[in-house]
Amino acid sequence: MITKNQYLSGFAGIVVVLALFRCINPSVNSSQNEKIVEAVDSVQTADSVKPKEPAVTVSQPVAVSPEFKKHRILSVPSFKEAFPDSQSVQEVAARRWGVKPVANRADAEHRKKELVYIESNPYFHVDKMARSIPYLVPRAAVLLNDIGRAFLDSLYVKGVPFHLPIVTSVLRTKEDVARLRQYNGNATENSCHLFGTTFDICYNRYQTVSAPDEQRRKVQNDTLKWVLSEVLRDMRQQERCYIKYEVKQGCFHITVR
Repeated sequence: MITKNQYLSGFAGIVVVLALFRCINPSVNSSQNEKIVEAVDSVQTADSVKPKEPAVTVSQPVAVSPEFKKHRILSVPSFKEAFPDSQSVQEVAARRWGVKPVANRADAEHRKKELVYIESNPYFHVDKMARSIPYLVPRAAVLLNDIGRAFLDSLYVKGVPFHLPIVTSVLRTKEDVARLRQYNGNATENSCHLFGTTFDICYNRYQTVSAPDEQRRKVQNDTLKWVLSEVLRDMRQQERCYIKYEVKQGCFHITVR
């Protein structure tokens, strides 16, 4: 049995012998070091030929040209000629795509499965209404939304401060039409507004979009009217609606088709 002291003495003796041997034969140490270096180099070389994983790169945003060329505002040659669709023309589409005429406000409450409620949103503003209620058939609601979006897009590319078109009239009940006809000679008994397919957008008022007063004064209502007329002309040419330019009412009378 070897004691602890005997083990330590023997270990110290071996270390002394190896140290003397290395001093006497230094070539052994250098050759060993060379072998170690060669081994390390071989490992590095092997690592260098291994396919490296692709580096993760962060995509950079596409540079936008600082030069922005505004589109021209052209309007339409004539509002009456561009939007000539009469009541008789619009009524055909209204009866085709609309609901059965609503008798009164109570009747409208039972038509919510057929009609879509509309309200002010980022694309258009709904005015306070006394002779109509904010309901449309889904087809007409989509058209109104698309008009509002196209109007904002057009204002942007033309460099005009943002404004929203204002919806002044939507669905009218038979009671609404009867009251309206008492003081409005242009109101007809078979109004297209009865069917939920028709809405009016005024062309002499617009809702400012979170802009200071000084920005509002930079653009006139006529300029906004010209831009809106371009949008409506395109919608009409795409056969999405019929439009009548109402002079006395100050609005575009629009029926989905």
